[in-house]
Amino acid sequence: MSTVSAPSRRWRVGRRSDVARRDVSLRRRVPVWVLTLVVTLVALAWVYPFAWMVSASLKDQLEVFSAGLDLIPKVAQWENYRRAWSDAGFGTYMVNTIIVTLGTVVIVVVRCAMAGYVLARYKFIGHKTMLLVLVGTLFVPAGYTIIPVVEITQRLGLLNSLTGMVIALSGGGQVASILLYLGYFRGIPRELEEAAIIDGAGFFTVFFRVMLPLAGPVTATVVVLTFLNTWNAFLLPLVFTFSRPDLRTLSVGMQAFLGQNSVDWSGMAAAATISIVPIVLLFLFLQRYFFDGIAGAIKS
Repeated sequence: MSTVSAPSRRWRVGRRSDVARRDVSLRRRVPVWVLTLVVTLVALAWVYPFAWMVSASLKDQLEVFSAGLDLIPKVAQWENYRRAWSDAGFGTYMVNTIIVTLGTVVIVVVRCAMAGYVLARYKFIGHKTMLLVLVGTLFVPAGYTIIPVVEITQRLGLLNSLTGMVIALSGGGQVASILLYLGYFRGIPRELEEAAIIDGAGFFTVFFRVMLPLAGPVTATVVVLTFLNTWNAFLLPLVFTFSRPDLRTLSVGMQAFLGQNSVDWSGMAAAATISIVPIVLLFLFLQRYFFDGIAGAIKS
């Protein structure tokens, strides 16, 4: 039985009608072609730097500056990509980055999903305090934690290794990912868990076979966010590869184009294009799940 009074319902209906009328009047005042033009200009301004980067990767060193904002190279210099991949060692850096990123994504997804599930489904002493502490860590700069992270990793004997880099990158708070899982799991009916428990399923069985598969959209969101952050991470990989240049990731390896007296801009543009392609492909493949996951967590 509804507990909302008739005046309250009429007020809500009237408010929605007012909003609809304002939207219609706005569309009448602003023609569709004007809105389309504005959105197109904003999109071009957003995309242009990426298009210029790809264009610069196909130009020689002099044309990068002489051509100005022109996007069409006179002669495509594919040699820039060969130089970036082989001479600058980006083939090795790509393999290192893939290993570190995939390892970090797997650990972060499992850890954040379990943390979000426990915080969403179980009440215990200090539950709210833990949530406040997690949210509070969002305001702590990453540079403040670099020294203890390196110290702990060094004592474990993992400082100059890809394994240590994965542990360091996946050991952060990842508060946003935990909160996404928390919000999503709160919206799942408890009857699903209860049915699995009646069938004899334990905690891990319920989590891995029931709850985690249902959180597919959130998992896709966390995968994209973690992949992006890890792929572009610079500070920790830089510290972990001071004495092991062969373990550099793409973001750290970009420094190979910075000379003492000059910068190889065309080679750097080619390297940047190579490094951004996997991120674009991943987002295009998971974009529907990415937006569904964020919408589902916020709605819950």
